[in-house]
Amino acid sequence: MNFFEIIAETLRQSGFAAMTWQQGIMILISFALLYCAIVKQFEPLLLLPIAFGMLLANLPLANLMYDATAAGGAWYESGVLRIIYMGVKSSLFPCLIFMGVGAMTDFGPLMANPISLLLGAAAQLGIYIAFTIAMATGLFTPQQAASIGIIGGADGPTAIYLANQLAPELVAPIAVAAYSYMALIPLIQPPIMRLLTTEKERTTKMSQLRQVSKTEKIVFPIIVTVFCVLLLPSVAPLIGMLMLGNLFRESGVVERLSDTAQNALCNIVTIMLGTTVGATADGMVFLRVQTLAIVALGLTAFCFSTAGGVLLGKLLYYLTGGKINPLIGSAGVSAVPMAARVAQVEGRKANPTNFLLMHAMGPNVAGVIGSAVAAGFMLMMFGAR
Repeated sequence: MNFFEIIAETLRQSGFAAMTWQQGIMILISFALLYCAIVKQFEPLLLLPIAFGMLLANLPLANLMYDATAAGGAWYESGVLRIIYMGVKSSLFPCLIFMGVGAMTDFGPLMANPISLLLGAAAQLGIYIAFTIAMATGLFTPQQAASIGIIGGADGPTAIYLANQLAPELVAPIAVAAYSYMALIPLIQPPIMRLLTTEKERTTKMSQLRQVSKTEKIVFPIIVTVFCVLLLPSVAPLIGMLMLGNLFRESGVVERLSDTAQNALCNIVTIMLGTTVGATADGMVFLRVQTLAIVALGLTAFCFSTAGGVLLGKLLYYLTGGKINPLIGSAGVSAVPMAARVAQVEGRKANPTNFLLMHAMGPNVAGVIGSAVAAGFMLMMFGAR
């Protein structure tokens, strides 16, 4: 065999020869997401591993997501990313992420202004709107529609957790849509916020929040866990881990555990979760009409969730005699703390002396609880009985 024959044979057995058009498109999409993560810095901690996982999964013949158990083999014979993906499949990774989020979250603004709970609840409107539209299209089962709707909660781990339980075949497009729109919140929310509020409403200054005691902060995660889990037992994995992480933070007696949950553990799980979720975006199953519908419904969910929070904020503005700035309602989507920062930026544009960040953090952290409760409700309604 001469030199040219060796080259020809090498190319024939390479991934270049085996690549399909679907894989080529998915690789281009991964490049676009990498650009958004690195250049535009849209939620890079999650978008970058998701994009690279998508790239790895669509490289022909690499078999990184090969499932040996489907062919009767042992699990350890599967591709390396498929083995790691078991942490997503079992919902272990989303729950561990929630523990880290809890350890990083200060629920003080929510306790100082309990009305934030209403704003957080109103900002879940998009979940139910998207669910209704998804059902109306006839493209999805109730379980799939519920999994798509939860994108409106702007909570990636919750979206993955619910999709795993109700529609595992849609985990990839739902996760990519959820995290992509979370990353685009600074672009999606401001036009809606300005459309639904007046200049006068946006200039509203809010009074300083009261100081929340240490005892309140310790008791809060315990009470929330008991109440929510008794009300909706299916929400126990998410709420339980969220509040355990918060108790680590607020108790003051387990600083090492709190630090680990906030940093090392959360970072490790984020890498594995993001990479393997992206790796589920196989071109053969990803490029379908259903996927395009999920992308459109996800955007719809985000828009209605933002609108729901802002509109309730407007109502509270009038009921309180102008003491609540409606912009903080937009932070009721649970993209912490990005949505709160967007409210702060928009408030400062209208009134340079405005400082809405801490006020917006109340609805923001309420949204984390709200999206988890919404997921528990969907599981109760459409999960296995």
